[in-house]
Amino acid sequence: MNASNESAAGAAAAGATADTGDLVIEVRNLTKRYGRNIIHQKLDFDVRRGEIVSVVGGSGSGKTTLVRQILGLERPTSGTIKVFGEDTATIDDASARMMRTRSGMLFQQGALFSSMTVFDNIAQPLRELGRVPPDLLHDIVMLKLEMVGLPCKHASKMPAALSGGMVKRVGIARAIALEPELLFLDEPTAGLDPQASDEFVELIATLHRTLGLTVVMVTHDLDTMVALSTRVAVLADRKVLVAAPVEEVANVDHPFIHEYFLGLRGRRALQALPPERRAKLPKAALEPALSSVEL
Repeated sequence: MNASNESAAGAAAAGATADTGDLVIEVRNLTKRYGRNIIHQKLDFDVRRGEIVSVVGGSGSGKTTLVRQILGLERPTSGTIKVFGEDTATIDDASARMMRTRSGMLFQQGALFSSMTVFDNIAQPLRELGRVPPDLLHDIVMLKLEMVGLPCKHASKMPAALSGGMVKRVGIARAIALEPELLFLDEPTAGLDPQASDEFVELIATLHRTLGLTVVMVTHDLDTMVALSTRVAVLADRKVLVAAPVEEVANVDHPFIHEYFLGLRGRRALQALPPERRAKLPKAALEPALSSVEL
């Protein structure tokens, strides 16, 4: 993690104290089954306004399934999910539509429509609202492109002509087209080279700060998680094992946490934390993080 990402980590941690009582997402006693396969069992999960919460866990732990239930794309077997104070199981259609305009989603590969230009991809959520004057639509799309660091000349391009990093940026521009309060990111830096990944982390940190976003991020990338998260929610044993700042999570005695956070890559990422947070890490996290190749 470079110096700019260390700065992002410090800014994210500072934001953890703001509006700590203002719940944007409240999940209680959630159980999710597929036949006999239990994914979540009596799971609790909260996200407060202004946080960046990373959701991590092993393969099959239900990270994406949890997000899909929060978004209303899947129904839980039992339990309650409230978003902006509204119970997603009992909300009426009009309120559900309004809730969706307050949320944005970046899918893992950008999920752009391959047959549509960059402009039309970003404009799609606005057009679904209807009655947006063409001049205003154009101005909004160009503003969103500028916000994600892309020149307006890319508006006429097709997704196939873009690099992986540019596709992610267009995906973010579309996700923030309706000026949402809540942003979901699914593996936002997957497939990016280290430089593009660092630049994308800085973009998310900037948007979080300037737009006052609340962010839920599913990720396996330790550097991204450490750089951005105010809290990390660890899914294990069919529940949220712990949801806390990463330096506190690293102190929890659990096999997955030992393997994920205290292994070579985990130690390397944790040791890039600012000094005041690094001081709270367990001794095992501070052991040398050089690989045999580097030695």
